[in-house]
Amino acid sequence: MEKVDVLVVGAGLAGLHTARLLARQGLDVLVVDRRSTLAAGIRTTGIFVRRTLEDFAVPAEHLGPAIRRVLLYPPSRRRPVELVSPRDEFRVADMAGVYARALDRARLAGARVRLGVSYPVAGVAARFTVGADGARSTVARRLGLGVNRHFIVGVEEVYPVAAGDRPPTFHCVVDPRLAPGYLGWVVDDGRHAHVGLAGRPDRLTGPLPRLLSTFGGGFGELPAATGPVRRRGGPIPVGGVLRRLACPAGLLVGDAAGAVSPLTAGGLDPCLRMAELAAAVAGDYLRTGDASVLRHYDGAALRARFRTRLLLRRAFSGVRSPAATEAAFTLLRTPPGRAAAAKVLFGDGSFPDVSWSGSCPRYGSGCAATPPTRSAHRCRRTCRSRTYRA
Repeated sequence: MEKVDVLVVGAGLAGLHTARLLARQGLDVLVVDRRSTLAAGIRTTGIFVRRTLEDFAVPAEHLGPAIRRVLLYPPSRRRPVELVSPRDEFRVADMAGVYARALDRARLAGARVRLGVSYPVAGVAARFTVGADGARSTVARRLGLGVNRHFIVGVEEVYPVAAGDRPPTFHCVVDPRLAPGYLGWVVDDGRHAHVGLAGRPDRLTGPLPRLLSTFGGGFGELPAATGPVRRRGGPIPVGGVLRRLACPAGLLVGDAAGAVSPLTAGGLDPCLRMAELAAAVAGDYLRTGDASVLRHYDGAALRARFRTRLLLRRAFSGVRSPAATEAAFTLLRTPPGRAAAAKVLFGDGSFPDVSWSGSCPRYGSGCAATPPTRSAHRCRRTCRSRTYRA
């Protein structure tokens, strides 16, 4: 029987980032993924937001041109609302390249990675398991942790396009007939086009590939493909971070943890931020053996930080009428409406900061410091010797 400190199930961005950080702490880390190559089965759109690019080392050679311009379209696709940021807000990544770099970094840190291996792994005994195995996590069910119950489903086609003088633009179409509860999108950065559609599965009016074809065929600014078309898709959890994320046997990260912005459905930024917290907490727990450390990886506390977005998600999902959507765009065209849309699309608050520095040096994980919050705080006991950051 092979014994390891940590078994990470899933070699996506969340799993590989967590594995690298745990291996850097000197732990014996094994990563497994049922895919034989990380270039297969990609489900994310690969859209990185400015905040992620500022805070994390995403390899620039795998990023497309910066995007500052967003066009929001009503169902009629007439009179879109144009928003232009003074900063570079989005860049679309070649996710196969990003995964390959993350895999290399995890291995350089000391993690071992085995592809083509399914969970549970025969012949491997782990002290701790990290579930990074997607929205319908097997690890979550086996460990008795929270499971995602609210989804949208999406499909996207990606292909190279001819360069031109058009500015890189993120087109978003809100149409409850094609994308109930979410939207359709076209990202044209001058190198590639990403054409996608997502919505509530219980209200879709047909197979997603057929709806995507209808959407793309009616989009006037859609550039022509100059190379092969790649399709990706899958479920996207939008119910917010799960309440029960950790137990003495393991924890969840990424989509398995529901680490997706409930309003925008963006998951790359949350998965990296939560992976850092997960690695800090798991490493502290494995060093001390004190299960109370795991309370710092608290889904209920994280959910409380974006109640407004959960409410907006429910309201957005409830819109069924194209006429109501057109009326809402009347408000979006006003200065307050444009400001609100810009705050959602260009703001820094899509997902909270969740880093944590570890246990108190004098009293260890039994220190009476309060649970992590967005601001720095100090141990409430007399040591006052370390600032916690969460």
